[in-house]
Amino acid sequence: MLLPARAEVARQLRRYRAWERVMLAAPSDRTVRATFEDSGYTLCVLMGKRCAREAAEAAERYLRTSQATYLREQHGRPRPTRVHRRGPPSGRRSRARR
Repeated sequence: MLLPARAEVARQLRRYRAWERVMLAAPSDRTVRATFEDSGYTLCVLMGKRCAREAAEAAERYLRTSQATYLREQHGRPRPTRVHRRGPPSGRRSRARR
């Protein structure tokens, strides 16, 4: 898995947090909101997350741990298991077909 440069993650996280503070101070300013959302989107792409808040948390975790630890944490989460669907038993017919 490719990981982004730490310096770029730190820069984008600072940008996101700065625009977050500005947006909270002036929530009705559309330009500020758009720039804040753009910074969140950039962080999402950089960290591979769908939500800006999750991306910010992942960026903070990435910056305070080693790359190996971060990867271990990312892959240590249980993945959803696939549901194996079973068809009708082979060799036997259902009673409805007789």
